[in-house]
Amino acid sequence: MNIDVLISNLTNPVLLFFVLGIIATTLKSDLKIPESSSKFISLYLLFAIGFKGGQELSHSSFDAEILYSIAFAILLSTIVPVYTFFALRKKVGVPNAGAIAAAYGSVSAVTFVTAVSFLENQGISFGGHMVAIMAIMESPAIIVGVVLIVLFDRSKKQNKSIPKLVAHSFTGGSVLMLVGSLVIGLIADASQARGIEPFTTDIFKGFLSLFLLEMGMVTASRIKGFKKHGIFLFVFGIVVPLLNGIIVAYLSGFVTESDGNRLLFAILGAGASYIAVPATMKLAEPRADAGIYIPMALGITFPFNITLGMPIYYAVIQMF
Repeated sequence: MNIDVLISNLTNPVLLFFVLGIIATTLKSDLKIPESSSKFISLYLLFAIGFKGGQELSHSSFDAEILYSIAFAILLSTIVPVYTFFALRKKVGVPNAGAIAAAYGSVSAVTFVTAVSFLENQGISFGGHMVAIMAIMESPAIIVGVVLIVLFDRSKKQNKSIPKLVAHSFTGGSVLMLVGSLVIGLIADASQARGIEPFTTDIFKGFLSLFLLEMGMVTASRIKGFKKHGIFLFVFGIVVPLLNGIIVAYLSGFVTESDGNRLLFAILGAGASYIAVPATMKLAEPRADAGIYIPMALGITFPFNITLGMPIYYAVIQMF
């Protein structure tokens, strides 16, 4: 592993604000970001990354690499939840296994945004189409997770409309903002788009820092309730994403030659959703315990990926 990259990542102000959030909650500080501000920051991050991605995509040619990337992304977001489900269903039951499978097959937009910041700090370029890839990977895993619950849960009769769940996955606020901003960035006039660059670029890392400050506080508050479920899920929340990230970092080399694109693929494969999946599972499978899959994704996998994960995946990419 490149030690300089690791040190750079660990001393990134964005990450240090995440640590500050954990410290604040541990010390029982009254530090708090208002809920309305938190929602605005979340929407802003999705808007900014989507719009910038659309602008980058508008300057890219729609070639075979993009088609291969889309196919690879869909395959990835379908396979990961399947083996995750079967690895967990005897340990945590079918509803919880399905929810965890959906979370780990889906993606973490904030982890993706942090990875983009990491690439920019390292001066590594990446394709604007990777934002579209992230949006594409959001829904298939959720659908697969729900379908697995329907197929394997014999405890009661299931009566869920798959088309409605698919529609809900695509019309959820986070996905709609991301995809909508991507499309607007794609079709917007370049000269007009430059007028909002200070908003989408210059202040981006500041808002990301505030968001991760809150994520640190949320992580510290929810991880306590997770402890009762034992060491197995804790280890799972690190080992499985690590293996996913390493494997995807290697396999993505057959899809794209860009180091930046490969790292983003790796982080998408290793990430776990803690926004879209809880919102969908609340509707689709209320029996799934959010006290299990949210702390796994937010309290274990997320901090691992933004501290040690990214340098490891980047080292694998450099090796191959």
